[in-house]
Amino acid sequence: MPDQIPDKGEVIARMAVATLREAAKAGVPTHLIAFDPPRSINVRLLNVLDPARDELHEGDRARLVPLQVIYRNMLPPGASVYRRLAAGNVTLEELGLKTLPEANTWLEQPIIEFTTKLEEIDRFIPADEAREIARLDAGDFAMVRELTLHTNAVVCGLAARSGLICADGKVEFGIDDDGRIMLVDVAGTPDENRFLLAGRHVSKQPLRDYYLTHDLERQVQQLVAAGVPREKWARPERLPANLLAAVAEMYRALCESWTGETVWGARPLDETVEEVDRVLIRHLAAA
Repeated sequence: MPDQIPDKGEVIARMAVATLREAAKAGVPTHLIAFDPPRSINVRLLNVLDPARDELHEGDRARLVPLQVIYRNMLPPGASVYRRLAAGNVTLEELGLKTLPEANTWLEQPIIEFTTKLEEIDRFIPADEAREIARLDAGDFAMVRELTLHTNAVVCGLAARSGLICADGKVEFGIDDDGRIMLVDVAGTPDENRFLLAGRHVSKQPLRDYYLTHDLERQVQQLVAAGVPREKWARPERLPANLLAAVAEMYRALCESWTGETVWGARPLDETVEEVDRVLIRHLAAA
C-alpha cells in the first residue's frame, strides 16, 4: 500500500509491548527487553539464517525460526482457507477439521497453519515441511505449536477486555542463546490479527476490502503465480483521505482501549469503527 497510516507505528509498538508483557506473565518466553516510548522496542537480537542457503541447522541457537504461524479461531467470509480447500491445496484433515465450518462460526479448536518467512513470496506449507524448513526437532516443533496456542489465549483475553473477538492472528518465533523457543516480532496488533467488534473489522481488513473492489487481489495472485518479484509490482492507487483518516483514528482508539493508556484522546472505539464502516461503504458503493 502506498500510504502510511498516521501514528500506526506507535500504535503497533504500544499494543505489541502490552501483549508481549501479558504473554510473559502467562509463561510465554519473549524477546522483549524494554519499551522506549513512543515507538521503540528493545529486543534480544537473533541471527537470521536462511535454510535455502544451507545456513541453518538443527541445534543452532540465537536464531530466527523461519516460519510464520497462523492461528484461526473462526473463518470470516473470504478466508483463504475456503479458497485453498476448493483448489485442493489443503485438506480438512490437514486443518484438523471433520467438516467445513460456516463463516463466522467459532471453531471447537483453533486451526494452526504455517507459512514460509524468508522466501520472496510467503506460501502456506504443511506441518512436516514447516518443521524441515525450520530445522526443528520434534520437541521444539511441538513447543512452537504450544506457545502459539498460549499466545492465542493471551490475545483473545486482551481482546475480550475491549469487547473484541480475535478471529485469527500470526506469530513468529526464535530460539534464544539457551536453545529455548521464544515469541518474537510483535503480537496482538491490528496488523497481525483480525479483530471483530459487533461483526465489524477492527484491523487493516477495511483497507483490504477497499482494494478488493479495485481488483488488486486478483492482480496480486496473478503476479505471485507468474513469479514476478515483489519490487516489480505496480503500486496501487492511494487511499481516499477520509478513509485513511478514519482508519488512523480507529487504530488510535484500539490502542488506547488495548493498553488502558490515554495517548491521543481518541474517540470511543465503537464510534471509530462505525465511522470506518460508513466511509468504506460510501467508497465501495461508488466503485
